[in-house]
Amino acid sequence: MQELEIISQGIYEDLRQRILYVKQKVQKAVNAGMVQIYWEVGQRVDNACDGKRADYGKEILKYLSIKLTNEFGKAYSLRNLQMMRQFFRAFPNANTLCSQLSWSHYKLLMRVNNIDARNYYEKECAAAGWSTRELERQITTFAYQRTVSNQSAGEKIHQVVQKESFPNNMPPYKDFIRDPYVLEFLELKPSPEFYEKDIEQGIIEHLQKFLLELGRGFSFVARQKHIDIDGDHFYIDLVFYNYILKCFVLIDLKLGKVKHQDMGQMQMYVNYYKHNMKLEGDNDPIGIVLCAEKNDAVVKYTLGDESQTQIYASKYLSYMPTEEELRRELNFQALLEQSKE
Repeated sequence: MQELEIISQGIYEDLRQRILYVKQKVQKAVNAGMVQIYWEVGQRVDNACDGKRADYGKEILKYLSIKLTNEFGKAYSLRNLQMMRQFFRAFPNANTLCSQLSWSHYKLLMRVNNIDARNYYEKECAAAGWSTRELERQITTFAYQRTVSNQSAGEKIHQVVQKESFPNNMPPYKDFIRDPYVLEFLELKPSPEFYEKDIEQGIIEHLQKFLLELGRGFSFVARQKHIDIDGDHFYIDLVFYNYILKCFVLIDLKLGKVKHQDMGQMQMYVNYYKHNMKLEGDNDPIGIVLCAEKNDAVVKYTLGDESQTQIYASKYLSYMPTEEELRRELNFQALLEQSKE
């Protein structure tokens, strides 16, 4: 009887996986078809209303809404027809639409006014398989603006997303480093007994969310990675590998303002990995000191010319900032970058 149950359970699991696979394929096909028809409706509506008086165009939309809703349901309400028209205007080339993304994804993308940012989110969303909830978080936390600071950097990111290759075989390291990182999902509550290990433990417990915040291409390797340098023992808080950059990414966590000792220690870790852990075909490792407060002067004078280093200091925010706070932080970072030129 037990043998029969084991065999039956095996058949059940096999059939279950097959059914789920087919359902997923069908759902993807439905989503792709829905996006396609909504785009075509938007195009037809826009052509019909283009150049017409506003009141004339409104009457056309009302008529179409009533007729289409009666036959096909609420998906073709007046509000939705207006949204489909907006969809066509935001994405005028049907050939550039991503079949992996649903109508719900595109409704979120349409809220992004900056075309470069919208294209970035669309490509990253399709490549990383973000859910609508994950996409919304990336947009509301200004992930694009925190990752790239100018048009040329944006173009490099788009090249990476599309081709995963780099000009002159040199990866644009800095374009993959966000500043600041938003870690509100850790739900950290400051207290006298609060330590770096609390942040580290929170990251491990919310690893999937932290990987999303890091960006695409990261995979977890180790925590408290032990290295022995001539009998002296050191521990790197977190180690990741980025398969797009093809290199190790070392992260140290600091509660307060970054100090020159922190940057120097990270430089040692990166040098160690470069000489002892780097594999054939890998690029040089990079290091990130994740701190509560940056001191750009300390970073500059500790590391020298930033074009010659792969060490970065980035702030972390333990709460979800308001839009104004994020804009202020990003403007401050932009001013700092301009002062270096």
